[in-house]
Amino acid sequence: MKSIRMETGHSALRRTLMGLCLAAAAAAAASPAQAERVIRLIVPYGPGATLDTVARNFNADLGKALGATVIVENRAGAGGTMGTTFVARSTDHNTLLFTAASHNLAPSLYRSPGYDPIKDFSGVAYVGNAGFVIAVPGTLGVDSLQDYIKAIKAKPGELNYSSAGNGGATHLAMASFLANVGGKMQHIPMKATGDAINEVLAGRTQGTAAAVPAIIGFKNDARVKMLAYTGAKRSPLLPDLPTAAEAGAPGYKYDTWFGILAPRNMPQDEIDKIHAAMDKVLADTTVQARLTRLGIDSEQMSAEAFNTLLRKDFEAAGPLVKASGANIE
Repeated sequence: MKSIRMETGHSALRRTLMGLCLAAAAAAAASPAQAERVIRLIVPYGPGATLDTVARNFNADLGKALGATVIVENRAGAGGTMGTTFVARSTDHNTLLFTAASHNLAPSLYRSPGYDPIKDFSGVAYVGNAGFVIAVPGTLGVDSLQDYIKAIKAKPGELNYSSAGNGGATHLAMASFLANVGGKMQHIPMKATGDAINEVLAGRTQGTAAAVPAIIGFKNDARVKMLAYTGAKRSPLLPDLPTAAEAGAPGYKYDTWFGILAPRNMPQDEIDKIHAAMDKVLADTTVQARLTRLGIDSEQMSAEAFNTLLRKDFEAAGPLVKASGANIE
């Protein structure tokens, strides 16, 4: 009797262990299908940069629309080329690039940027665009863009302007403005937009072009005078500020687009899914309001139209950089 009881106990134990093993195997087999997809949205600049701030205002919404988790990952360095090259070489189909118009400038600024802006990427979703504010020190004594143009021409090459860096959007915004009005100023590159604005506040430089969110806090500060907005239409955050074209620089417009790109090897069906999800995100009025607060004029655009924009922008980038005199290598 004793041996029978022991055998019965062992049998029960074996059945319990077998049940646990089968449950574990079933869970392991099911987990890959149940695991949530993780997509990395690479920002090729550091935390706090404009691109980083914009990305973090919609990544969770994009993840929800895709039924996945979309994380923002900063990979800064070499003027954005390090993070961009990382995405160009990615093969996991879960890595995307969030970038801006500066993406197309790299071949004109760097001898070997590590990627081709057009051949190595596919446009996935256009997010919107933003212009810049042309601002001068309050001590300069000009009250309008026309006055500023006159002051520049009266002292060709004697006045200077600060930017967030050589070859960046704030540099090219001012360089293209000067080309439009036939003026000449010295360029003083800084390390960030805040530094460029500080130079104007201190009166050490006689102008800058700054993103709206970066300078709007100084709207009522006597140390700075905002003269014009470089976009095609007025900024909703500064509705009383005229565009540069309205204020004395006819035909001048400079803005930067924001968008999501995929490495060229990503399957088209994946690109289509992400594009459809971003369309849903950009149709959300809450997301639109967030982007507006960042100075972004959001807009839905087909992937085909976005890719056409990318190609046209790339063709214009070389002459623009050449005219600015920017050269990093």
